[in-house]
Amino acid sequence: MKIFVDSSVWIDYFNGSPTPQADALDAALRHEQVLMGDLILTEVLQGFRHQRDYDVAKRLLLALPFYTMLDRDIAVQSADHYRFLRLQGITVRKTIDCLIATFCIHHNLPLLHADNDFEPFVEYFNLNIFQL
Repeated sequence: MKIFVDSSVWIDYFNGSPTPQADALDAALRHEQVLMGDLILTEVLQGFRHQRDYDVAKRLLLALPFYTMLDRDIAVQSADHYRFLRLQGITVRKTIDCLIATFCIHHNLPLLHADNDFEPFVEYFNLNIFQL
């Protein structure tokens, strides 16, 4: 199975945080096809303080199957999703979360995440969540 992993999980994984999502990522790296996207790669890599940790993470992440996530269709669809949710009284805090959710919805990819901003996408747009 192919899965997409949000930066919220990658950050916990690289920090060694014992969360259910980080544990699921650890298992998925052995048993699933974990995919990487440009937006997530940027978010994860920019958070490293030490060059050695950055280099190790970069090597691991660049070895994963890679996707360019943002094109015109995803940009417009993401804006449409954001606007729809606002009309429902829901504000997604980060534009990048709208883009990630919309990309996964568009490509029918399960998302492993640890961020509540994705929940409205599950409810309103059938975002597929990787089951722990």
